[in-house]
Amino acid sequence: MNATAPAGTPVTVRLRPWSPDDLELLRRTNAPEMTRYLGGPETEEALLARHERYLRIDGDAGRMFAVVLDGTAEVAGSIGFWAQTWRDEPVYETGWGVLPEFQGRGVAVAAARAVVREARSRGSRRHLHAFPKLEHAASNAVCRKAGFVLMGACEFEYPKGHPIRSNDWRFDLAAAEGSPAAASPGNG
Repeated sequence: MNATAPAGTPVTVRLRPWSPDDLELLRRTNAPEMTRYLGGPETEEALLARHERYLRIDGDAGRMFAVVLDGTAEVAGSIGFWAQTWRDEPVYETGWGVLPEFQGRGVAVAAARAVVREARSRGSRRHLHAFPKLEHAASNAVCRKAGFVLMGACEFEYPKGHPIRSNDWRFDLAAAEGSPAAASPGNG
């Protein structure tokens, strides 16, 4: 599958662990149009520090990935999950960025479903959360389509020290894969 696949064609992706070669991908996802809902682009120094964190994160602490279109070498974006404490519960948080030329094709939804599988198989925490800004319609739609349950609006800090109004989307990693309970807000 490549970026020119016809509309409506299901997209499949694979997640490749973050590598030293992914610094340029990080720079591309730092563009103003990609960071509009994240407080804007980071400095080069901040990007280099983020890249180093992405290279180190592993195991129960989480993992960062490049999103690759299945059957190709085309890198479409990034996604990951990392350890976080939310409302006194140890959870995982997830976030993603899909490059503009791959947006609107289901890449983010496929990547979110794949990161759920990774968090379920690699980690020990029960819930995976995503916190897109209320007005970020595309990321909120990704959460819904990937099977996350909307827990409600909340105050969230991103970047650290900058409060924003976000939606709290949650996926129950302990529920059986494919089970309606995986997306039920009453499980927890």
